[in-house]
Amino acid sequence: MDLLKSTTNAFAGVVIDPEALPGDGEQFRRGLADSMRAWAEQGLKAVWLEIPIAKSSLIPVAVEAGFGYHHSGSDYLMMTCPLVPGALIPPYASHYVGAGGVVVNERQELLVVWERAHRTNHRRYYKLPGGALHQGEHLVDGVIREVLEETGIHTRFESLVCFRHWHGYRFGKSDIYFVCRLSPLTQEITRQEEEIAESLWMPVAEYLASEHVGVFNKRIVEAALDGGNCLAPAWIEGYQTDPADREIFMP
Repeated sequence: MDLLKSTTNAFAGVVIDPEALPGDGEQFRRGLADSMRAWAEQGLKAVWLEIPIAKSSLIPVAVEAGFGYHHSGSDYLMMTCPLVPGALIPPYASHYVGAGGVVVNERQELLVVWERAHRTNHRRYYKLPGGALHQGEHLVDGVIREVLEETGIHTRFESLVCFRHWHGYRFGKSDIYFVCRLSPLTQEITRQEEEIAESLWMPVAEYLASEHVGVFNKRIVEAALDGGNCLAPAWIEGYQTDPADREIFMP
């Protein structure tokens, strides 16, 4: 038998080496069949198969062998196949993550934006600057970046105010949106013209009284200004070995 090159993970799963996959479909079919029998005899529970886009011709062969789609990236498809009934195969990421900033200056003015996407409503809809975090990006870095990109305002992170959990979002996934209190380090606005129709400093009282502001935005601004029970970045000695890997927020 010529088994496919692989490793095992901590959950008795087989992880096939994508770099070692044969390019020939028939060779892959024989190697996969032999390997699946051997792995089952070893008591392994599931197989993870990453197929690079350059070898996408192998996908139908894997489907014939019982593999199903798990998730995909821009240059690969991940497939899985249980070797025993009920084998645990964790689902792929189920959430989007975003963050918005409550930025209030010394004049008690709130930094707000009106997105071009809302211009079709024929009325102004002012919201907090913010957006989606990038892969591998810390929350603190992400919300500061989003505010800067949309408004040109440099800020300092102060605390985490609250978060909203929303199901049935884009592509049926869920969404977690964090609301953060930031302090402005600059005042001159330079809006992101591609996405933002208008950006301005609005008196907080005017914002909270405006009919063009949603109830959610009003409530989170009030919570940020109240300052109670907010969470700040923290460090736990002995738990965090590298601040690039994780961030923690505590009272």
